[in-house]
Amino acid sequence: MRSRHGVFLIILIFFALSQAPAQQAANDYYAPEAMQATREQLRREHGGATNFFIQADRFEYQSNDGSGGLLWEGQGWVGGDYNRFWLKTEGEYFSETGDLEEAEMQALYSRPVSAYFDFQAGLRQDMQPGAARTFGVIGVQGLAPYWFEIDTALFISHDGDVSARFETEYDLRFTQRLILQPRAELNLALQEVEKLGLGSGLNTAELGARLRYEFKREFAPYAGISWLRAAGATADFVRRDGGNPSSLSVVVGLRLWF
Repeated sequence: MRSRHGVFLIILIFFALSQAPAQQAANDYYAPEAMQATREQLRREHGGATNFFIQADRFEYQSNDGSGGLLWEGQGWVGGDYNRFWLKTEGEYFSETGDLEEAEMQALYSRPVSAYFDFQAGLRQDMQPGAARTFGVIGVQGLAPYWFEIDTALFISHDGDVSARFETEYDLRFTQRLILQPRAELNLALQEVEKLGLGSGLNTAELGARLRYEFKREFAPYAGISWLRAAGATADFVRRDGGNPSSLSVVVGLRLWF
């Protein structure tokens, strides 16, 4: 019987507290208007501020079976905890011939859909010589279970061609500074685009591993290997043009962020 009375009393206390108006003790000593402005400033500095982040995830030289090339991949954002504007860029430049092989830029709006993943949407512009194309982009980027970094996107070109990309990375820490990063990237297409040498289905698969040493978190040189393989009709187009659909490269580079 006593236990029932105790439970009933706890319920009454909880109900009374929930109905009581929230008390702001500082309002007893300072003007409520001044305190409200102070609370708004506190919210801006702890979660509501505008921040930015810039990262050169890959800035490297690849041996590429004897015809060396420079490759870059970077991204950055500006915004708050919920609404962010992203810029992503990547490309490849052949140092021996002085030719730009391919380059792209993405401008995206990003908003979280869970604690670990953001939904992104925007535009992508390809700057490949002789074949500039514009795409609409929707994608998801974030951190999967077991700390796998995931970046996946669907692209629709101004000609109606549909393609997709899936990237994943994982940091395997030997020490706090020495880190091995396996990486995989898959590129797929729904339609064949012969003038660009792209087949339908899986176009290319890239696997690699980079061992970096973080002198600081913001500055980390690395070395590793990268294997690229064209598949299906894309491989046929590469052979037709006198290329090798499979290549293994030694890479050296820098990973930077600000």
